[in-house]
Amino acid sequence: MARFAPSDPVDFVVVGSGGAGGILAKELSTRGMSVVVLEQGPHVGPLDFHHDEFKHFTLAAYQNQRQLQPQMFKAGPDAEAQPRMAVMYHRMVGGGSMCFTANYRRFRPLDFNERTRLGPIAGTGFADWPIGYDDLEPYYTRAEWELGVSGEPGPFDPPRSRPYPMPPLPVKSSGVLFERGARAIGLHPQPAQMAILSQPFQDRIPCQQCGYCIGFPCEHRAKSATLYTVLPVALASGRCELRTECFVAQVETDDRGRVSGVVYFDSQKVQQRQRAKAVVLCCNGAETPHLLLNSGNNRFPQGLANSSGAVGRHLMFNSNAIVTAQFEHPLNDWKGAMVTRIALDFYDTDPARGFYGGGALDGRFFGYPLVYAMRGAPPGTPKWGAGFKQALRDGYCNQMDVLCEGTSLPLETNRIELDPDLKDAWGLPAMRVTYRDHPDDLATVGFLQTKALALLEAAGATRTWARPPAPQNFGVHLLGTCRMGNDPATSVVDSDHRAHDVPNLFICDGSSLVSSGRGQPTATIQALAFRAGERIAELAKKGQI
Repeated sequence: MARFAPSDPVDFVVVGSGGAGGILAKELSTRGMSVVVLEQGPHVGPLDFHHDEFKHFTLAAYQNQRQLQPQMFKAGPDAEAQPRMAVMYHRMVGGGSMCFTANYRRFRPLDFNERTRLGPIAGTGFADWPIGYDDLEPYYTRAEWELGVSGEPGPFDPPRSRPYPMPPLPVKSSGVLFERGARAIGLHPQPAQMAILSQPFQDRIPCQQCGYCIGFPCEHRAKSATLYTVLPVALASGRCELRTECFVAQVETDDRGRVSGVVYFDSQKVQQRQRAKAVVLCCNGAETPHLLLNSGNNRFPQGLANSSGAVGRHLMFNSNAIVTAQFEHPLNDWKGAMVTRIALDFYDTDPARGFYGGGALDGRFFGYPLVYAMRGAPPGTPKWGAGFKQALRDGYCNQMDVLCEGTSLPLETNRIELDPDLKDAWGLPAMRVTYRDHPDDLATVGFLQTKALALLEAAGATRTWARPPAPQNFGVHLLGTCRMGNDPATSVVDSDHRAHDVPNLFICDGSSLVSSGRGQPTATIQALAFRAGERIAELAKKGQI
């Protein structure tokens, strides 16, 4: 790994080492650029990982924590702000790529031009992307082959230039039942595409079926996180340095309004400064706009790169809801990767439904023991005592879920902004999150729930239940807050991820997305990162940064 002095300008500072940042670091450093990656979390590895639910979910071992980064939440623009953790992300080398479920579905061509196809939707920022599926397809393929993705094309999948590098993961009980029920009601189930190895790949072993995927790092290195895939390549280039436990407070600009570097606090909360010829923000769809707003100055009074006023706006969580079922016989579905079968029959908007939106169904089980005991048991289960114990014995091994994943419309009022009063652990304005689902988003997941209930009943469930769709007050898919576009008046970055206002500032993470897709954005975020890395390096070599 290279070592650079903060006083010496490097070619690029990359802020964040997760799904996009790790790729940008690799793409730039292996093309001859000097790169410093600043990661706010620790560098941990397989020997540090464990299956402690309490530590992960209650104590937030590797997540953003209210003690460090408190938040205020508003359930709509007219609601009162309340202290509440409304957005969650992972603070560690590899970021969210370490702890996501690992669903790895491509967007379809229709995701990129829905505004043209469907027309405007009143009261929303519904817009086309400045690029299309064909522009991104080679980079989806690169992501699948460089990172390691298992799967096979389904009946509705978009065109591809190359097959998946590995066959699908073994089907689980939930997948068998999901497929049975889906076919019984006329749907077209298919194997899930997963960023988890189904066979040896490069120097990594396949999934060991431990069942601890969502919310947990993979100690077997079977999950294709950037810690295991692209970051080692970047560090081996000799042109990339990774600095951990570094909280970036401000992106600095010079008298010309160009980025000159970043100010950050090290692990001892001592302020440091790293000079750079250019900066790439890959923090996530909440922290990236938060950082830009905190970087405002006399030249950029609304926040850096925010002449459009779009920084922080159009936040999208992806709509979602769950349907649960119990079966007569044990499924033991807590084993293995979380998802093995999905159905995409309802992906596109159907005007006959009377609302915008589409989505996917996937069979899974949110089956960690502590999580199940706290909120996974059937309605009416006693909260304590013999009845509670009996319900756990009867239900835990016999239960599965169908996750209904849908679209989120981009609303200007759904946003990240600076709270006027609350400060974080570094003395900076904390994040204020405003979010209220568009009625079409709630209608979409309600529609998907009816299909999931029919599927589970057709599969032979002895009991099914679902909570009605409700407005979201918590999100992990953090999308759209620095959207891509050709018009500087309505977007933050161009199709090369360059900020319209600042020619040597680039943004590439979930914030760049113009639309939400249908519930699983990681493949698209990482394809965009491969494309951005290639294009930014070309600009640098031409002297255009």
